[in-house]
Parts: sequence; C-alpha cells; structure tokens
Amino acid sequence: MSLVKKFATVASGTLMSRVFGLTREMLMAAALGTGPVADAFNAAFRFPNTFRRLFAEGAFNAAFVPLFAKEIEANGMEGAKRFSEEVFGVLFTVLMALTILMELSMPLIVRTVIAPGFLDDPLKFGNTVSMAIIMFPYLACMSLAAMMSGMLNSLHRYFAAAVAPVFLNVILIGVLAYAWYKGHDGIKIGYGLSWGVMAAGLVQLAIVWFAVRNAGISIGFRLPHFTPNVRRLLVLALPAAITGGITQINLLVNTNIASGKEGAVTSLANADRVYQLPLGVVGIAVATVLLPELARALRSGNLREAGSLQNRSVEFILFLTLPAAAALLVMSEPIIRLLLERGEFTAESTRRVSNILAVYGLGLPAFVLIKAFIPGFFAREDTKTPMIYAAVSVVINVGMALTLFPLMAETGIATAEVTAGWVNAVLLFATLVWRGHWGRDIPLLTRIPRLIFSAGAMAFALYYAIHWAAPYLASHTPVHIQAPVVFGLILLSMVVYFALAFATGGASFGMIRRNVKRGSKAPPPPPEGPAA
Repeated sequence: MSLVKKFATVASGTLMSRVFGLTREMLMAAALGTGPVADAFNAAFRFPNTFRRLFAEGAFNAAFVPLFAKEIEANGMEGAKRFSEEVFGVLFTVLMALTILMELSMPLIVRTVIAPGFLDDPLKFGNTVSMAIIMFPYLACMSLAAMMSGMLNSLHRYFAAAVAPVFLNVILIGVLAYAWYKGHDGIKIGYGLSWGVMAAGLVQLAIVWFAVRNAGISIGFRLPHFTPNVRRLLVLALPAAITGGITQINLLVNTNIASGKEGAVTSLANADRVYQLPLGVVGIAVATVLLPELARALRSGNLREAGSLQNRSVEFILFLTLPAAAALLVMSEPIIRLLLERGEFTAESTRRVSNILAVYGLGLPAFVLIKAFIPGFFAREDTKTPMIYAAVSVVINVGMALTLFPLMAETGIATAEVTAGWVNAVLLFATLVWRGHWGRDIPLLTRIPRLIFSAGAMAFALYYAIHWAAPYLASHTPVHIQAPVVFGLILLSMVVYFALAFATGGASFGMIRRNVKRGSKAPPPPPEGPAA
C-alpha cells in the first residue's frame, strides 16, 4: 500500500472523528455557550484528555511500536503476544493505582493545577471537581486502547484505531440530543456529558481489543513483572513521556491561566475543536503511519527509503496545511459564526473564538510538521532530543502566556502556543539536518516557496471575496443563507489555490501519481488468525 493510501486510511477515520467532534461542539455551544457550566466541563475534561493525548498520540506508541515490531521480526507472533502481555500487566496495574490516587486528590488538583481561577465561584469549582472525578477513568481506558492501537499499527491495520475515537463524539452527541428532548438545564447537561465521556472510554477500548483479537493476538493478564523487554520499554518511554508531558503542560498551564477570566477556557476549547479538524486529519495520519514505516526502513538499512518517506511526508503536509492555515487566518469569523453562533453562543462569543482561531491558523503548519519530524528521532530510539526541545517550547509558552494574558486575554495564550510550536518545529528539523538524518530533496525545496506563494495569493483573493460577501455573513443573516456563502468561499479558495499550485509547479500530477502508486517494500502483515 502506498504512503498516501496509508495516510488516507488513517485520515478517513480521523476525519470522521473530527466531523462528529465539530457537530458535538456546535450542539454544546448552543446548549451551554461560554458560560460557567461550559467552563467547568471543559476544564474538567482537559485533565484526562491531556493524558489521553500523551499516551494515545505520543509517548507510549513512540516507545512501544518499534519494540513490538522488532519482537514480531525476532520471535514471530507468539513473541509479540508475550511481550504485549508483559506490558499490559504493568500498564494496567500502574493505571489503576494512578486513577485511585487522582480520584482522591481531585479537589486539590483542580484548586492548584487545573483551574485555580474557579475558586472565586464555589459552584463552578464544585462542578469542575465532580465532573473531573467522573471522567478521569477515561484515561485508563484510553491508555490501554493506545497500546492496542500501537499493535494494530505495527500490523498495518490502521482503520480500527483511527475510527474508535468517533464513538466519543457519537455518544456525546446522543447525550446532547437526549438532553434537548427532555429539556434539561445546563447542570444536568454538564453531568450527562461527563458520564458520556466515561462510557465512551469503555466503548473505544472494546473496539480496539476486538480488533487485536481479530488480528490473531489474544492478550491475557499477567502479574506485573519488570522483564528485560518491559525495562527497555520504560527506558525509551520515559523521555518520550516527558516530551509529550511537557507539550501537554502547555495546555494545562494555559487552562490554568485562562481560568482567571470568565469564558476564556471555553473560548480556547471551541477554537481548538475547529483547528483540530485539519491538524488531526493530516497530523495524526502522518504520525501514525510514518513511525512504523520509518522504523521498518531503518531496521532494513534502507536509508534512501527512510529519507524519501520523510520528504514525501513533509511535501504532503505542506500541500494540504498551507492553504488551510491561510483560510483559518482570513475567514475564521465566518466559520465560527456559521458553526457555533446560536442559542447561548452570542456574537461576542464569535468574536472572541474567531480571534483565537485566526492565531491558531498561523501555527497549523508548525504543529503538523512536528508530528512528521518526531518519528525521525523515535524510529532511531532517540526520545531524549525531542524531550529537550519540548522543554524549551514549554518555557517559551509559559513565559509568553503569563506576559500576554493581561494584555490580550485568551488571544495572548493562543499566540504563546503558536510561537512555542514554531520554535519546537525549527529545532527538530535543524537537528535532523545537522545529524544527516534528513537528506536534501531538490524537488521539495523548489516546491515549498511556490506553495507558500499559492496559499498567500489564495488568502488575498479570499479576503476580498469575504469583504464583498459581508452582508450575507452578518450575525442577523439566516443560516440557510450563510452556509452556501461560506461553502462557496471555501470552494473559491480551493480553486484559486490548486490552480496556482499546479500552474507554478508547487504541485504536479506526476508528483501525486508517484506518491499514490509508490508501494511500500514492507513485507505483508501476518495473516489473520482466528480470534483466540
């Protein structure tokens, strides 16, 4: 299967999740707006979700996937099963202990880490603590699911792990629909959503567990023992966990700072949900596929293929994210107004969230490129260098957020995140080049400025088109008029961008054809065995 086809397999599942997530956010915005219940839920959900991102998209897979793939090569499926059971025993035990500790400490954690700004509102503070207690077991479910997703990715079975997150949003949409039908107030909706998160964790874990069984591996529970394999995993995972943990500290610190202003936590969460659509679809797809592919190429000593994988990934990323970044920068307000401005979500909420989204657009290429650069370290079992650079970025983020929040409110926090992201991306790329792990690719170097020009020209065209269409995009305009205008603007921007990209040589049909047809030299995955 070609690299692009593998990206598309993962991206299709991620796209489903992001689209349902946007639908969920639209319903939540209408039901809760940016009020105190929305702030409480988003702050409470941030804590387990931070750990989910750490385990599911970062540290665990970074360490587990290369070792699991090695075990398959060295000892076959039976050795891989034994290794996975050893890891599962330790991981399950640690997660249970962590969950109990966090549940008992939740009032202290909310007071000191998550949202100290809520202390002035006892009702909001109490709701945040209660919702966080309900949702925190979601972490254990998603961490175990991350391990099984890593196994599936190593076996070249990408879809189940990519589609499982859809069910979080499906369940939460169901909760919101039921609440609307029953006429529940904000408090009941907030607690219903919290229980929905908990249920979604169990469902997602069940999906990947059955997928692993269908792949021929049945994981049994073993008492935790620190075997040589587990110790090697911990040696690799600890720096990667710190790397991911440092990155997620940015989010926790930003939530902590934003809790000092009414509605700021929810405004950041709303903008993040829209921005996660292109980031998740492209970034997670690239990171999920690139790590096992790079690890395989490096194990076989094929440095030329490893370099090609990295360059084609960056080419794919820039081709798709540069126009998305330009569009978010120019038309963030019409997008937010169409998606969210109804019910409790006011025109002032639209203004605040669209300002944040425009800033996030500037950081979109950086955050997706980070996901393409990090596998170049992790596939070589170097998890320390990204940890150091992530630490640098968090210092920049915290310093800028504390400085800018009093001046720019939540927009200052977004500016700090974006600046830190670009610094991290530049450091990662420069190190890969300096070590000789990133070969010079002349076609890629000539395409980048042409793609930037195409995206910039598209942004100018879109800016003037929005100005012309302003009467049809105003707050008082009905949705059935706004929607076709917004989609028309998106279609216009796509036509302008792709026409310029192909006309200037930033992209070519030959390039796309080569990438789509480019077959991986990896051996086929093991045949499906019966579920044990």
